Amino acid sequence: MKIQILGGHGGLSKGHSTTSFLIDDKLLIDAGAVASTLSVEEQSKIDHILISHCHLDHIKDLAFLCDNCFGMRKKPFEVFTHETVKKIIKDHLFNNIIWPDFSELPSVESPTINFNSIREEVKLRIGEFDITPIKVKHAHDAMGFIVEKDQVAILFTLDTGPTDRIWEIARKIKNLKAIFTEVSFPNSLEKVAEVSDHHTANSLKFEMKKMPELIPVILTHLKPSYREIILKEIQEMKEDRIRVLSRDGEIFNF
Repeated sequence: MKIQILGGHGGLSKGHSTTSFLIDDKLLIDAGAVASTLSVEEQSKIDHILISHCHLDHIKDLAFLCDNCFGMRKKPFEVFTHETVKKIIKDHLFNNIIWPDFSELPSVESPTINFNSIREEVKLRIGEFDITPIKVKHAHDAMGFIVEKDQVAILFTLDTGPTDRIWEIARKIKNLKAIFTEVSFPNSLEKVAEVSDHHTANSLKFEMKKMPELIPVILTHLKPSYREIILKEIQEMKEDRIRVLSRDGEIFNF
């Protein structure tokens, strides 16, 4: 699997884009940066989109993806997410007030985007991929995903604070090659991280005890304004299997 980090930060500023992971050019996980980093032609080649949760930094580019690719595709973008998240996106983004409802444009019979509800721990086949959605500790029925293809499995928690179930399942997967998870705040903002269901280096240290051993851990979602102090605190953990996303656009091959 080729995983391109279109955006891997927990905030938006020059040089820092919000969450979007593109797998094998066809499967998108979250839509925080897809329209702002890919050409329109590249955007139009995406077939399937997993949305972990409803926060703006993970969904905002759905609006521009539809706008950019309107009329270019013979079939809609197929979005897969929890029913709670689907309803929030429809009510508050594609509501014909904030943005046109592209799930009914150009017509109900032939929309630009189609939303599919998925359930936790019910595996589904999407294109060439097997996807297992798993609840994590974050707002509004947020889910992480285990993505499998050709005997390779990659785990994405997306946004989460300390959680359990996803690690219980991950420990049973023999072909797991990497874990993409998050750290958002410095240790000095531990209370903020707790309230918002995110990680600091300190909470991540305990979280790693739950993870499958020896599997590489790639950290994303650092808040741009705290990036340097978070990097320092992660280094002080002295965990050899941790790697921090160095830049948006980085590509990983598994």
